[in-house]
Amino acid sequence: MAKKDTKQTTKKREYSASDISVLEGLEPVRKRPGMYIGSTGPDGLHHLIREIFDNSRDEAMGGHADHIEIALLPNNMVRVVDNGRGIPVDKHPKTKQSALEVIMTTLHAGGKFDSESYKFSGGLHGVGASVVNALSTYTRAEVHREGDKYVQEYSIGKPKAKVKKVGKTEHNGTIISFIPDDSIFSEVNFNWERIAKHYQQQAYLVKNLRVTLIDAREYEGEIDLDSIYIEDLKLQTPSLTYYFEGGIVSMVRYLNAHQKKVHKNIFHVEKETEDEIQVEVALQYVDDISPRIVPFANNISTPGGGMHITGFKSALTRLINSYNKTNKILPEKDGSLSGDDVLEGISVVVSVKMREIQFEGQTKDKLGSPEARGAVETIFGEAFGAFLEENPDDARAIIKKASLAMKARKAAKAVKDSILRKGALEGFTLPGKLTDCQTKDADEAEIFIVEGDSAGGTAKQGRDRKTQAILPLRGKPLNVERVRLDRMLNNNEIKSMVVAFGTSIGETFNIEKARYKKIVIATDADVDGAHIRILLMTFFFRYFREFIDEGYIYVAQPPLYKIKKGKALHYAFSDEERDTILKDLGVAPDIAEDLDEDMDDEDSDVEVSVSAKRSSGKVHVQRYKGLGEMNAEELWETTMNPETRTLKLVTVDDAIEADNIFDTLMGSDVEPRKAFIQNNAKLAEIDI
Repeated sequence: MAKKDTKQTTKKREYSASDISVLEGLEPVRKRPGMYIGSTGPDGLHHLIREIFDNSRDEAMGGHADHIEIALLPNNMVRVVDNGRGIPVDKHPKTKQSALEVIMTTLHAGGKFDSESYKFSGGLHGVGASVVNALSTYTRAEVHREGDKYVQEYSIGKPKAKVKKVGKTEHNGTIISFIPDDSIFSEVNFNWERIAKHYQQQAYLVKNLRVTLIDAREYEGEIDLDSIYIEDLKLQTPSLTYYFEGGIVSMVRYLNAHQKKVHKNIFHVEKETEDEIQVEVALQYVDDISPRIVPFANNISTPGGGMHITGFKSALTRLINSYNKTNKILPEKDGSLSGDDVLEGISVVVSVKMREIQFEGQTKDKLGSPEARGAVETIFGEAFGAFLEENPDDARAIIKKASLAMKARKAAKAVKDSILRKGALEGFTLPGKLTDCQTKDADEAEIFIVEGDSAGGTAKQGRDRKTQAILPLRGKPLNVERVRLDRMLNNNEIKSMVVAFGTSIGETFNIEKARYKKIVIATDADVDGAHIRILLMTFFFRYFREFIDEGYIYVAQPPLYKIKKGKALHYAFSDEERDTILKDLGVAPDIAEDLDEDMDDEDSDVEVSVSAKRSSGKVHVQRYKGLGEMNAEELWETTMNPETRTLKLVTVDDAIEADNIFDTLMGSDVEPRKAFIQNNAKLAEIDI
């Protein structure tokens, strides 16, 4: 079957009001914002920018725009500019209103329902602009189209006036400005780093698209909003520009920037099927034990994978085994390479674009369109087969890499079978290590991974025996960043955790067998405790990622100070909280400030005098050096009691960036780690 290349020129058609489909009104958005943007927390807040950006990006995907600017302005205003065709402003044939007003004020109104207007679109439901408008105290839409400039302003989704033509222009495109409603969102505070990471990724996915980010929130002068692009004003504010001619090939280079490459050439294919499914894949192997698979569907990240990844994995395994069999690189007695073997060390970006797309779940985490599997399997299969034939040195290096993974897999299986057999015979109880809880219901059960036998002993005495299990670690766990499974499972601390969790590990991992759905890391609030937390985070990220994705991993927040006056007892979790408590107890501010100097490593107990006339006596301040210093009652009340404790949920917002950070900080290559420390030394909070 003949295939069309995506670089072919497609016939462009007019984009007018008749292209805008209207499905229903706008009212439900403010009543249930979570249904439209996921939450009213930071995720939902940042999603507002994405909704507007995605409309501009879809213009770029269609070949109508090549520059998008996002500017964060004073008073929480966000401004997004593109140089696309501009939203249509003529009257809609059904509503008899300007198409601009329809798009901005009507839910499910947009050009994305008409496949002729947008061939491929990430914003399936066309709700973006109207939802942002409904959840903003102020919105301004400015359209530059066919030589004329049009403006309409809104308040909480309602137009302040009709669409007006306000002058002539040489620009084509749309400018949307909005101020999120602080009565809807828990906090209106945009995270610059989060924004930068997401839109860097988007720039990779649309070749030759320039994405400019500007942070002018602290700018104190006047900003001329009549300017098309804020960057032209040269405000001397933080800014970033992303532009990648290589697209996803550039992304693979970025993923592998600090890695030793197994082969020289980056594989890349970009083609389209006859039924207009675009497939693009770029990959390269590196000397690592973890795969990096970065999937997208219509430029939406799909970390849960889906049909496009199923097709990719199937073709990859089949082609490498076929090439090996034909060229006899590995002995026949070794058998076939498994799917996990050929994925070890791969860095791959898989991107599909299709007209009618289906996702699994409201978060669009996983692609459900079955036709994507066949498209990827066919296009990638043909191109990668040719790549192996045309690059025999690369092919041999890839197969040799996979063979090392196969040997390690077989060795790990022997070790793992031995461990799990022993664990099963012992009822998953490890004498001197795991103290299990009574319940067998994983939804109720919690396991506290604590630092050291002293803290473990205290935790055992203070716990709720019915629901809380205790697993003390002796010493620091193994850094698993570049350790294969067979060696890792010979480490006693790792072995204890694997057996305790009950899910197995590696290819036989099964989250349905988890014995606990809350795994709490409880370490001391010092440098050693922080190091242990990082080692455990590395372990979970690399081998129990599903625990993180499902929300099973937490970090306990034990108090730093115990403050006692008479019979009154207070706990402080930070220096600031300690000083506030002392002030309330009548301790003079200057005395409180001197506490840090008084509390050296030799003396963590200090008594200070109360200065207030209404009260007298001494206030006793104790800084905890570790969990083991608490008695069972204190540990229960501050760290383990579900009614009073504070736990932080471990999440991964950006898997690519997390992967790179683990590589940099926990990998064997010293230079990237040294550079990271030098570049970020001023940001460190050091307890000396």
